Amino acid sequence: MKIYGVGILAACFLIGHITGDYLGKIFHLTGNLGGVGIAMLLLVIGNDYFKKNNLMPSETENGILFWSTMYIPVVVAMSATQNVRAALSGGWLAFLVGIIATIACYLLVPVLSKLSKNIEKSKL
Repeated sequence: MKIYGVGILAACFLIGHITGDYLGKIFHLTGNLGGVGIAMLLLVIGNDYFKKNNLMPSETENGILFWSTMYIPVVVAMSATQNVRAALSGGWLAFLVGIIATIACYLLVPVLSKLSKNIEKSKL
């Protein structure tokens, strides 16, 4: 059922969020430290494990795929607004570093695209 995919996604999110909060406390930060990334890693690792052991019906897999495609853009947008607020309150240097990193990422897209095409060709 698709609802199991939603349940797996929710469990990964909760574990990631709790872990991120504890990491933030360990490093004496007021926020969540990497909770979203931990949640996504758990989802990817869990999805791979369930597929390899044939424990995931196709309906459950469809539920995970659907909600993960909705989840990633929303979380990225939320974290992006937090990063902009932090950069603006942190001064112009933090803001400038964010702009440079964004431009570097845009410039790396064609390079990564060519690399992936070369990898696909080598597999054939």
